[in-house]
Amino acid sequence: MLVAAAVCPCPPLLVPVVAAGAAPELDAARAACTDALGVLAAARPDRLVVVGPADDGGSGPYPEGTPGSFRGFGVDLGVRLGCEQATEEARALPPSLAVAAWLLERTGWSDAPIEGMGVAEPLGVERCTEVGRDIAGRAGRVAMLVMGDASACRTVKAPGYLDERAEPFDAEVARALGAADVAALRALDSGLARELKVSGRAPWQVLAGAAQDAGLSGTLLYEDAPYGVGYVVAAWS
Repeated sequence: MLVAAAVCPCPPLLVPVVAAGAAPELDAARAACTDALGVLAAARPDRLVVVGPADDGGSGPYPEGTPGSFRGFGVDLGVRLGCEQATEEARALPPSLAVAAWLLERTGWSDAPIEGMGVAEPLGVERCTEVGRDIAGRAGRVAMLVMGDASACRTVKAPGYLDERAEPFDAEVARALGAADVAALRALDSGLARELKVSGRAPWQVLAGAAQDAGLSGTLLYEDAPYGVGYVVAAWS
């Protein structure tokens, strides 16, 4: 059963060495992520499942110990999902799960075994719900760290340029995540999310599936769009 969840954004810029001189701009987001992970630890879970967006080749499960890196972003920094050593054949973490691994290392997570799940953008809401229910049933007390960004179209300098639909979409996402509104997350328009370059839609709907009967309450810890991309941090317990 799902007992807690943390929702965090997944830009590699969240990692200070990647952001370099711009690192202070996301200090508030990092602090909020730390607070959200504290809620997970306080729930004393038996298992932590990390869910994040991935391309088609990166979807599926990642065992504890899977390595990742930020070399694709010009930084020679490696991370690992949890403390165990993965097999030599293990594929590398997708960027979203590498950011999650960095957050967990940064906060010294040692409260429960970890596993990862990459979710491809085309996954429909019903399949997301099934995946979420499966995750919730993996242990008596399951926590989730759910990675994903809102729209990338909040300003003219954003990756997707300015789209007037982005701000209201992100406002509803922030409201739903802050209120642990499972029905609202399930109702997110996947087509509109795709047009607005939202990476978090599928992971959030996986969370909605996992939380369907959990009766959790939510708290919005952070919401901003410093680079024209919507970043939301929330905690459910």
